[in-house]
Amino acid sequence: MKIKFTKMQGCGNDYIYIDCFKQEISNPEQLSIDLADRHFGIGGDGIVLICPSEVADAKMRMFNADGSEGKMCGNAIRCIGKYLFDNGYVKTDEVKIDTLSGIKTLKLQITNNIAVGATVNMGKAILNSKDIPVIWDKNEVINEKFIVDNKEYHVTCVSMGNPHCITYCDDVDAIELEKVGPKFENNSIFPEKINTEFVQIIDEHTIKMRVWERGSGETLACGTGACACAVATVLNGFSKIDTEMTVQLKGGDLVIKYCEDGTVFMTGPATKVFEGEVTHE
Repeated sequence: MKIKFTKMQGCGNDYIYIDCFKQEISNPEQLSIDLADRHFGIGGDGIVLICPSEVADAKMRMFNADGSEGKMCGNAIRCIGKYLFDNGYVKTDEVKIDTLSGIKTLKLQITNNIAVGATVNMGKAILNSKDIPVIWDKNEVINEKFIVDNKEYHVTCVSMGNPHCITYCDDVDAIELEKVGPKFENNSIFPEKINTEFVQIIDEHTIKMRVWERGSGETLACGTGACACAVATVLNGFSKIDTEMTVQLKGGDLVIKYCEDGTVFMTGPATKVFEGEVTHE
């Protein structure tokens, strides 16, 4: 089967995008495993299907490099908005995308009739332990002690459609993420596994972050993770609500605003890398 695709990235969070307005994909789980392989496939953090929707301009389905389906991806959704505008599916700078975490609204940044980025209304941050989900004896997990591999951490858990566990450190670059990331991801208190962010406070408007994503390992960026970290940073008293916060990731910067009503806005770039066609049996 020949599959046409577009490779796009947001802050280095790269996915293989497939236009399902024009073609059907029968086994996206295996396809993601095969195509995301950086040595034997196209290479990426997974695949994203851009599908027709009855309630929005398009529906997003995203699959991690291990074939598992995610509910939401903040960097990917900006790229979908770019694809829809650049290819004429939408004519205005406002785009609505249906996801497993609900309908998200994007405000595109247009330069020379090309979408180069977007501000996304990511919805409200979820703090209730059961809804994240995390098995905990309190309704919220904010600055709680947590033992991983015989080491004590202070963690805050937030869901932005995907579950996140945030912990703070003095130097994110010194973290041995490949060792500690899987210990967080697969801990029994996280029934749906967890994305883990290690965060360094630069100042009240700036944080630096590394992320271990469930199903993909360390990635250069995570949009929902950046949002969760901004929320956690306010909840832990390092910044103020209704303040724009720059989140420095390995792949670039995102600007996040956590509002008084609990809504989170994310602004960042969306870049096309190349188009191609691949044969998949």
